Amino acid sequence: MRFEHEGIFSNSQMSPRLIRKYCSIDSESERLLESAMTRQGLSARAYDRILKVSRTIADLEGSDEIDGRHVAEAVGYRSLDCTCWT
Repeated sequence: MRFEHEGIFSNSQMSPRLIRKYCSIDSESERLLESAMTRQGLSARAYDRILKVSRTIADLEGSDEIDGRHVAEAVGYRSLDCTCWT
């Protein structure tokens, strides 16, 4: 289990340290995320939330790695959230 010795039970509970440990992304995905951050004016906290959602999407697919598709989907959910609540 991923969080066996971390004292948490879900991706949403990850601290910034655990996000860096379990949510690494490749350079292409990093560029995609940075572009979305700039375009949408998102904060560092939003960056971490998008990585957590990306990790969850990858987990649901049974993927050990987070790739660009996972990041793009998470950014899309974030865009919907911002559109609906502002």
